[in-house]
Amino acid sequence: MGHHNTMSESIEMYLLRIALLQQESQPVPVPKLAQELAVSPVSANEMCRKLTEKELLTYEPYKGVQLTASGEAMARRVIRHRRLWEVFFVDRLGLQPAEAEEIACRFEHVTPDSLADRLDEFLEHPSYSPQHEPIPAGGGEAPAPATLPLTSLAAGGQATIAQLNIDAAAAGFLQQQGLQPGARVQVVAASNSGALLLAVGGQRLSVVGEIAANIEVMIHPEAESNCQQSPFLTEAVHANG
Repeated sequence: MGHHNTMSESIEMYLLRIALLQQESQPVPVPKLAQELAVSPVSANEMCRKLTEKELLTYEPYKGVQLTASGEAMARRVIRHRRLWEVFFVDRLGLQPAEAEEIACRFEHVTPDSLADRLDEFLEHPSYSPQHEPIPAGGGEAPAPATLPLTSLAAGGQATIAQLNIDAAAAGFLQQQGLQPGARVQVVAASNSGALLLAVGGQRLSVVGEIAANIEVMIHPEAESNCQQSPFLTEAVHANG
């Protein structure tokens, strides 16, 4: 039994590392993978051969390896487990992000999906880790959540910042105020001119309409069932989905 666990753990480590190295679906060279995992090129080759047999990887001679759909689903699972634990350790137990990541790397392999789902629920479905890395949704290939402009939120509406499509100076200023990808934001009030008063990280922040219109947010599933929501917003969410 013990051997099986270390085996599946090293499989997960390989898939995870390939997922993190794979850029624009370019194959990952095996020597590079070996270097990243601190193993010999021989054992990396051996393992990649096994993973190709298990149809978790495709291997192109002289180019490298790529995840298959099932390999990717496995890697996403492990990444999801790791990042949920990071959020838990930092937000609930007050650890430093680096320390949280180190422990989460050990927890990620022994976490059943059912536990990850309960953790996700408990943490109120975070979208980003403390290091601002996106957390994959559960259930394998989940589509990326639709984003909406911040201006589509009614007063009282809450969302997570997805990205700031504004010039670097404005973005830099807002990020110093805590308005950055992964942050939870609530609209406190909206003025007739389109300016929004936001609550983010315990601070109040006023943002003019043209900037708010270029800030993309993700609405939380739990917010969608909220009866005080404006009908327009629910329509927008469904039209998008």
